Amino acid sequence: FKVNARRLLPRRAFSPRGTMARRKLLSEEEIRARLGEIPKWTRKGRAITRTWTFDGFPSALAFINRVGALAEEMNHHPDIANSWATVSLSLTTHDVGGLTERDFVLAKKIDALG
Repeated sequence: FKVNARRLLPRRAFSPRGTMARRKLLSEEEIRARLGEIPKWTRKGRAITRTWTFDGFPSALAFINRVGALAEEMNHHPDIANSWATVSLSLTTHDVGGLTERDFVLAKKIDALG
C-alpha cells in the first residue's frame, strides 16, 4: 500500500523541492519566554500541555470541536485526551521533534476560546 502525500496534504506543506517544509525549533530561552505568555500551559518534554475541566461531557466535546476547527485552520493539530468532563491538550511540532512558534500561536488561540 503506497500513499501519495501530495494528494493528502495542502500544497503549502511542501517546499519547492517537494519535501515537507521544516519548521525551526525554538531555543530553550525562546521557549521560556513564550511560556510566560501562556501561564496556564506547562512544558512536558518536547511539548506544552494544558488540562481543562468542564461541567460535563457535552461541554468538553464542544470545546474539543472548537479546538479542532482552530487546528484545521492552522493545519497544526494537538494531541487530545478526553475523559468525560476533562480535556487535556498537548502541542508539539512532530515533523521537527519539538516546540516551534506554531505551538505557541495555537496555544494562544485555544486560550482565547475561553
